[in-house]
Amino acid sequence: MLKNLRLGTAAGIMISIGGAVYLSCDSKYIGAALFTVALLSICIRGYALFTGKVGFIVESHKKDDFSSLFLALFGNLIGTVVCGIVLRYAIPAMGETARVLCDGKLTQAWASTFVRALFCGVLMYIAVSIYREKKSIVGILFAIPVFILSGFEHSIADMFYFAASGIISLRAAGFIWVVIAGNAVGAMILPALSYERKAENK
Repeated sequence: MLKNLRLGTAAGIMISIGGAVYLSCDSKYIGAALFTVALLSICIRGYALFTGKVGFIVESHKKDDFSSLFLALFGNLIGTVVCGIVLRYAIPAMGETARVLCDGKLTQAWASTFVRALFCGVLMYIAVSIYREKKSIVGILFAIPVFILSGFEHSIADMFYFAASGIISLRAAGFIWVVIAGNAVGAMILPALSYERKAENK
């Protein structure tokens, strides 16, 4: 249990670094490309990222898998919140940029937020599954910039953005939970379809 929490916190730190470089870049295209350092590091080092793990729960239903997943999510929260607070203090301009970004997110209808998160979940599953199955980083290098430039929502990155922005409210908390749900559902779509197909072929 402690290991999953530690690995989740490590993943939260790396997502925070990806979010920090995105906020710091004048070009959203460069920022989106550089954000890939986060998932590359997480996959290569074996850290526990909720959005990278949740889709695989479709084929694994053991009790321990669910507890590990939620511990990873809690670790992700710890890593992103601590990093967000520290970076807001150390680099005030980053905090201001994050606040503008998060103010815009809070104007979205929750249905829109859920759909944006769902498609991010699909891409996160693709990126991680390609790395796991093919030992290739190609999925990461393309899927991450695609979800960022498409305006899709990533729950762990959003945790960092809100922590860096200094926005604390029930609306912000609700936003994060909607994104978590959307990411989870999206990440399960493709493995669920593949699982059904495999069952039919037996």
